[in-house]
Amino acid sequence: MLSYILSRLLRIIPQLFLISILAFILIQLPPGDYLTQYVNNLRASGVEINEAEVARLTRIYGLDRPMHMQYLLWISRIITRFDFGYSLLWNESVNEVIGARVAMTFFIALLAHLVTWTVAIPVGIYIAVKQYSIADYIFTFIGFIGVATPGFLLALILMYIALTKFGMQVGGLFSPEYITQPWSWAKFVDFLKHLWLPVVIIGFGGTAYTIRTLRATMLDELRKQYVMVARSKGLSELQVLLKYPVRIAINPIISTVGWLLVWFFSGGTVVEIVLNLNTAGPVLYRALLGQDMYLAGSYILILGALTAFGSLISDILLAVVDPRVRFGSVEGL
Repeated sequence: MLSYILSRLLRIIPQLFLISILAFILIQLPPGDYLTQYVNNLRASGVEINEAEVARLTRIYGLDRPMHMQYLLWISRIITRFDFGYSLLWNESVNEVIGARVAMTFFIALLAHLVTWTVAIPVGIYIAVKQYSIADYIFTFIGFIGVATPGFLLALILMYIALTKFGMQVGGLFSPEYITQPWSWAKFVDFLKHLWLPVVIIGFGGTAYTIRTLRATMLDELRKQYVMVARSKGLSELQVLLKYPVRIAINPIISTVGWLLVWFFSGGTVVEIVLNLNTAGPVLYRALLGQDMYLAGSYILILGALTAFGSLISDILLAVVDPRVRFGSVEGL
């Protein structure tokens, strides 16, 4: 097991190096940069520009250097000082921009996934065992709706229903009177009142997908010979299910656990924009539109790194649950 984990860790190092290069190249592809765009907007509005100040800012942010020099400056600061640079769009360090929104993004995404697993896993197992029952048809239909409905459309529908039918002001994570207030019990209660909508919307599609995936894999396992042999040993139906087919059928679910790390930053970006949530996704969107290279590049780098580490976590969990994964990897080495 230890050799398997070490081999996977060693593979991540070159992956992160390539991800950092690709991230920086991607944000440099559009013509111009944030400073040029900002200056052009000022000139278009008739504001007089101090060329010496523009030149000074260009030198400070390294915009006058070749791309490879900008990359080396950026990545060296990250490695040596964990400094992701300065956001021109937000006029503060990238660390502060990201750090101020990570907690909210983390909490919403984690809660949405916990709701997804709590609902989807037992429902998926149940409708697989009760194939072609009324419950199977109902949840299969809901699964089709959940997979086919975009999150932002569901957000608009629920916002309309909440406002017109129940008179609830939804959108954002706090009521206007609590936005600038320090944390208190009243603000926390207000936060919980606003939290249910993004959790339901972000978790709905994942719940539908997980139900369909688990149902399909369970049906495949229930037809295999080893399940019949387990029943012939006198085990109860619940013992047979939990000890044998569920352990195999849940592998596709475990393999997606690593995606959680990516969702903590980028999950449901369009939904977050529609709901006006002060989380990481809308910040990345604005950084890409505004060509804020250090902020956008840092987000892409972090997403790539989380994807690599998330895959590692999924592989380790799969190796623990299913030894065939571990032994197959060791033999491949």
